[in-house]
Amino acid sequence: MLRVFKTFLETTPQLFLQIYILMENGKTHFYQYAAIMMSFCGISLTMVDYQISLRKSLPDKDEFRVLSKFTYLFYKLLTITSWILSISLITLLSVRISVILMIFLWIGGFAWTLKQHTTFCKSKKMEYLYRTVVGIILIFSFFNIKGRRTKVCISIYYATHTVVTLGILFVYMFWKPSIIKEICFLTIVSILTVLSLVLGIIFLVVYYSHFHPSTYCTPQAYSDEVDGVAGQKVRVKTGRFQNFLMQ
Repeated sequence: MLRVFKTFLETTPQLFLQIYILMENGKTHFYQYAAIMMSFCGISLTMVDYQISLRKSLPDKDEFRVLSKFTYLFYKLLTITSWILSISLITLLSVRISVILMIFLWIGGFAWTLKQHTTFCKSKKMEYLYRTVVGIILIFSFFNIKGRRTKVCISIYYATHTVVTLGILFVYMFWKPSIIKEICFLTIVSILTVLSLVLGIIFLVVYYSHFHPSTYCTPQAYSDEVDGVAGQKVRVKTGRFQNFLMQ
């Protein structure tokens, strides 16, 4: 989880800055593309690693097999790629609009964590700090922070991202300031943004349809133990892990 926090608080802003500088200057080199690709892969692999650790910790989660790992990896890689590219495009058009958009999205993510009444930290101050960080993560990728069914939430989340991405591309098509010189390059970026979005949604649907467990921490019966002891163990397991980020 700490690696996830570090990735979205450090690596993702650096990646965003790399892409913005690349688009603004127009001069490209192979090592720049390689660095950007490695950053995207690093972010996605961090998400996969977290999901593997989470499944090992929760008793009633299915094993994360090879095919499910690759499906989850491509789902995260493509959706995050599309979103960061679209934010880079809107930043190139207007830094002010980009900052307003990011703040608005963070407020939405933070408000959602407040509504979920998370209890991850022991003190209220640390809990609000935790919710603040989760709100930042929710700008770039979806998290189920309470271990509940999220069909509606994840649908709203990616529907919003899709509408915003298409809106950014629409604005880009009809508003091309004089500072944008490499029109051909930016057109390629726009195409990559759309393709990544479409493919990412496809992998998302495949993952949640075939590889994602439908329940979290389902209580198990302990036939050879005293009822009170077994029930106490179940409460420890469910109470402990429901406080963690769930995907």
